[in-house]
Amino acid sequence: MLDKNGIAQRIAKEVQDGYYVNLGIGIPTLVANYVREDIEVEFQSENGVLGMGPFPFEGDEDADIINAGKQTITTLPGASFFDSALSFAMIRGQHVDLTILGAMEVAENGDIANWKIPGRMVKGMGGAMDLVASAENIIVAMMHTNKRGESKLLKKCSLPLTGVGCVKKVVTNLAVLEVTANGFKLLERAPGVSVEDIKNATEGTLIIEGDIPEMKI
Repeated sequence: MLDKNGIAQRIAKEVQDGYYVNLGIGIPTLVANYVREDIEVEFQSENGVLGMGPFPFEGDEDADIINAGKQTITTLPGASFFDSALSFAMIRGQHVDLTILGAMEVAENGDIANWKIPGRMVKGMGGAMDLVASAENIIVAMMHTNKRGESKLLKKCSLPLTGVGCVKKVVTNLAVLEVTANGFKLLERAPGVSVEDIKNATEGTLIIEGDIPEMKI
């Protein structure tokens, strides 16, 4: 089973040379720490940063340099800063190759709910709606079940939707799954996790074809 860093490490393998990547709040922000050193990737944050690097070491933080989640970050040589209007022009103009988001729920048809739990106060949807509406390649980083042990990979989302039919792949603490027209296709299982464990933790339709390899981090 993976922890949050393990999920980020596995997703980092999906990042390709030359990609422009937007990292959502939560687990996705850890992905920048694990990208291969032999490729060039530009990480974008919707608050107006292009060229984010790994998180700073303790004592090296600059409180003026933050990501969309208000976490202190580092920047790489050539990084740039700009206003939110330009940032969202990049997103809406489909100049981002890969978007990595967290989620509360994902449905088997690729719907995603990640912005609001009814009855709880939230400031708004933020940039997530623009990201899921504009990006062609969306990977979700999430835990497979909630704190009560209930599946977060569902037949149909119960929470307010952020986007419809947009998620391409999901990486959880248990598995890597591709979203297909017929449901969640199981691609890899986490170390120490059985196919049966994944079946028991998945409410949505789960497609299993042949032997499922254990993921390599």
